[in-house]
Amino acid sequence: MRGVVFKGNRELEVRDFPDPTPGPGEVVVEIKASGLCGSDLKFYRDPPEAALKALGFKDFASRGMAEVPAIIAGHEPCGVVAELGPGVDPRSFKVGDRVMVFHYKGCGHCDLCRTGWSQMCPQGATIYGATAHGGHANFMVTPAETLVRLPEEISFSAGAAIACGTGTAFGALRRADVTARDTVSVFGLGPIGQSAIQFASAMGAEVIAVDIAADRLARAGELGAHHVIDSGETDAVAAIREITGGRGATVSVECSGAPTARVAATRSLGPWGRVALVGLGGDITLDVSPDIIIKQISLIGSYTFSNVGLGECARFVAKHGIDVDQLFSDRWNIEDADAAYKEFDKQVRGKAVIEF
Repeated sequence: MRGVVFKGNRELEVRDFPDPTPGPGEVVVEIKASGLCGSDLKFYRDPPEAALKALGFKDFASRGMAEVPAIIAGHEPCGVVAELGPGVDPRSFKVGDRVMVFHYKGCGHCDLCRTGWSQMCPQGATIYGATAHGGHANFMVTPAETLVRLPEEISFSAGAAIACGTGTAFGALRRADVTARDTVSVFGLGPIGQSAIQFASAMGAEVIAVDIAADRLARAGELGAHHVIDSGETDAVAAIREITGGRGATVSVECSGAPTARVAATRSLGPWGRVALVGLGGDITLDVSPDIIIKQISLIGSYTFSNVGLGECARFVAKHGIDVDQLFSDRWNIEDADAAYKEFDKQVRGKAVIEF
């Protein structure tokens, strides 16, 4: 099979790998679609050692690694079950089932793992596409416990998006308890922010979209935003207060990770508002008393989703007819992976996916 390997410094290779064989409790998934995610760019841009250290893998020798191995990239895998390994109950999955892959695996025994939050495992988590082979290949071997069913109504490419970025947006809105009573401002309109617009609109909320890119602001209206704000031209806090009659938004979802956006997302809230921080990296500096305490603001960190939440998200998409495929601006094949990541690295277009 063919698989994409990041070399760092904005270089990658499409290499030949042996077709995988499932071990006990594992399955082989024939990949139909594998999404490109903004967090992939850490591995694309930086040397592998630096990217892994950023994830907390600092002592390679203790893990039996003399050097960083060649890992197949891609942590948004979606496809069909091709083979079951020993011990996999055929009542849970069978060959031909449509599945998404929850791209984390922990110890399997702690409370966090047993409740579906294996990425938070205190023993450390395997991250498929980063520390173990991922979905940018024809086939992927993974524990059966990482599989989540893909509803028939959803395309494989949409399933790949749900398996990370789109699911992350859904998880943040759930963490913030968004309902039709809310006015939701979404800061940062990359694929996660665009998904947040779709979901918040489907939940019945009034949606305000904030970004500095004209093309992304234009797409926001097509995805369901009721108002758009160019924060490069307008004070977003003042604009949101004007839209809301001086009350402020009830929920902000910050998807960019930019410090200025985080501050604006918090300060644009009214009393009892909730801000969900989704974008990774960066920092935030607030005047705690007026910005948080006096207004009784809830500050929420939201890190992807549980494997149960992944299934919930997919079912919500199917039930409400959300067109996740509308997010895609670029579709590639595996042999064009170098061109795909060069384009994706610009971070000016919508969602991108490798299709098989």
